Amino acid sequence: MDKINLAEKFSLFDEHWSPKVLAESNGQLVKIGKAQGEFVWHQHDHEDELFIVFKGQLTLKLKEKDIVLNPGEMFIVPKGVQHCPYAEEEAHFLIIEPKSVVNTGEAEDTRRLESDDLDWI
Repeated sequence: MDKINLAEKFSLFDEHWSPKVLAESNGQLVKIGKAQGEFVWHQHDHEDELFIVFKGQLTLKLKEKDIVLNPGEMFIVPKGVQHCPYAEEEAHFLIIEPKSVVNTGEAEDTRRLESDDLDWI
């Protein structure tokens, strides 16, 4: 078991909205991703999602309000809550969620990734 350098891992890819898996712990995947522009409105009926921002600003649009995350801030999107991640400029984030989560929830989108489609870095 080796430690993971997050800055090094973020430098290994450029794609937006295509999270990479760093580790698995107790059925949860620890992923990092880069965001720019708007993702897709979706929800996860049975799973919470934890977001932590490391660079830039990530907005989690919710139906009732927007949650703006800056570096060092985190937010948990509760299961069943419609949300749409958005970043005006590139943002780097870490997400922790159950392995069963599909990144677009129930929404159909060309960026849909199931756990078997994810890249490990």
